[in-house]
Amino acid sequence: MNSLVIAPVVFMCCFGAALAGMALRVWLPDRHVDTDSREVMKLVLGLIATMAALVLGLLIASAKSSYDTQETELQQVSVNIVQIDEMLALYGPQTREIRKMLNVAVTDAHERIWPTNHGTPEITNPADRQAITNAFYEKLHELTPTTPAQHYALNAALQLASTLGHTRILMFEQLGGAISWPLLTILIFWVTVLFLGFGLFARFHLTITVAFVVGALSVASAIFLILEMSRPYEGVMRISDAPLRNALNAIDR
Repeated sequence: MNSLVIAPVVFMCCFGAALAGMALRVWLPDRHVDTDSREVMKLVLGLIATMAALVLGLLIASAKSSYDTQETELQQVSVNIVQIDEMLALYGPQTREIRKMLNVAVTDAHERIWPTNHGTPEITNPADRQAITNAFYEKLHELTPTTPAQHYALNAALQLASTLGHTRILMFEQLGGAISWPLLTILIFWVTVLFLGFGLFARFHLTITVAFVVGALSVASAIFLILEMSRPYEGVMRISDAPLRNALNAIDR
């Protein structure tokens, strides 16, 4: 879901609830806003605020952890690509075609995830491109090493290719669990109720209105961060393609 759409909606829910609370206060009988009622409402709002803070912290921590994991694994994938190319170069000129296949596959992946026309990234399941992977492995197994150096280079390349494939699948599977939508929905409901309760105890004037605007913006910004970090290859805070570009530059030499 688009964070640039959801964050403004959250802001409007929070700020609208605060305005609704201030409007509702005018119509409520005095007995509903007397001292005893205020004390009970403060206790309930304090409970909701505590739960909302815990869930908000949990979601931010989860999204940040997922974002950092994807960034680290992208760096690891890029390192593996360079190492595979180095081992193939060490093997000898017989691997020229295999190295070209590697270059084409990496270039294609980079263009799909970070398109040069700034279009929508295409995150595909690695299984959908299994044919390319199988062709690469077949070419590796067709090699017949004759020297210890070639044996070492081929074994290292096979091991690195296996690690690379495992990491790619892991990165794809992790993309689906970066955020809990039920938790996020409940959190938005809680903060909306909070702002409604805040409005019930506030009289309408500029200072209070500005305070509500700042508070609503803060909550909306936190939701924006959660949604952005849960989509590491899209949006405003997308992961940099620098590691993969560096790997492409290295294997193009």
